[in-house]
Amino acid sequence: EPGNGQVRERVRRGLGSGVIVSDQGVILTNYHVIEDATEIIIDTYDGNEYTAEVVGTDPMMDIAVLRVGVEGLPSIRLGDSDDARVGELVLAVGSPLDESLAHSVSMGIISAKGRSIGIYENVAGYENFIQTDAAINPGNSGGALVNMDGELIGINSAIASRSGGNQGIGFAIPINMARQAMESILREGRVVRGYLGITWGGDVDQTMARALKLNQPNGIIIGSVQRGGPADKAGLESEDVIVAIDNEPIREWAQLRTKIASTPPGETIQLQVVRDGREREVRVKLEALDSNQVASATPDGGGSSDDTDGAGGRDAELDAEARSLVEDLGLSLTDLSDLTEELRARARVGEDVEGVLVTSVTETSKTYRQGLRPGDVITQIQGEAVNSPETAGRVLLSLNQRGEEAILLRIQRQGQRLFIAIDF
Repeated sequence: EPGNGQVRERVRRGLGSGVIVSDQGVILTNYHVIEDATEIIIDTYDGNEYTAEVVGTDPMMDIAVLRVGVEGLPSIRLGDSDDARVGELVLAVGSPLDESLAHSVSMGIISAKGRSIGIYENVAGYENFIQTDAAINPGNSGGALVNMDGELIGINSAIASRSGGNQGIGFAIPINMARQAMESILREGRVVRGYLGITWGGDVDQTMARALKLNQPNGIIIGSVQRGGPADKAGLESEDVIVAIDNEPIREWAQLRTKIASTPPGETIQLQVVRDGREREVRVKLEALDSNQVASATPDGGGSSDDTDGAGGRDAELDAEARSLVEDLGLSLTDLSDLTEELRARARVGEDVEGVLVTSVTETSKTYRQGLRPGDVITQIQGEAVNSPETAGRVLLSLNQRGEEAILLRIQRQGQRLFIAIDF
């Protein structure tokens, strides 16, 4: 009390939503709803209150599993979020804004699926959201996204808004992902994820498909393979293109990453892989994820030892045609030997990395739109190593004169190996 020198601790209350998913009192909600909570009170629609305990959490997916000590509570039936279709009617159930609006329902449609929008800035989260225009506001987090059959197909998680309120863009975690995390928590006490052991090198768009001579612009290119990991044991290599997993076409890294993470360790997956223009099937037995290897696009060791052997000696200056082509691409290139140790460290360019530094890219150029940025180090052009602006210019000129429409660049960006395809 103020009179005896003690300071009264201020108690902060928070509000969120949740879904009873089992008659055993199991509740699904968002991790961020209950994070740092010292006491969790469940207020049900019939006016009863229960104290809940945290069974387990999955911060990477923003899921928390709670339990109340009461059996026989009404629970919702879990649907199949993979069967949900864009344009399908859905209901968002929750407690928006404050307690006076508890147990509200809004209606909308599924606007999109498979959204990955970088909401979790401080966590390597697994984003594969269902997007909906059903009204979702602060307080709705952890609530139910329900289809017209009354089945739970998502856990409302986030909104995209400039004002902080509903603007018709809400996001829900697909129930198939949440179910996998919940079942793992209930069974193991923690989430156990599958681990493949690769890093992302780039998603295959139309330009990259032309550069790699692929029939369709889908798949992801492997940046690097962790030594001794499941992918390495199965024979996967850097620059392989994964186009499908278990006969499901892969559109982007987030889709593959989520699929791998939701597959239990010990199970074998079948990958359709393109290498040197030929498609092959590779079977990989997944292992358990210890940290966030499959979640990370960061290679396991800085520069690569095979970035060596430039194409010939250095001339005094670039050939006029080659120099003109480099300028037409909007590029300015510099020899790595011109970098100080401080600049190398800042760009995370190891001493064993050979290549050419991109010092500027014209922002109106196609090269910029296709992803190349100042600070990138080009180590290979269409599979040929380069170690100076001169060799890079000659390789580009040779490919252009051969009639290549698109070419593949292997680059290092802040220590990470990536692949970018550009048009001539």
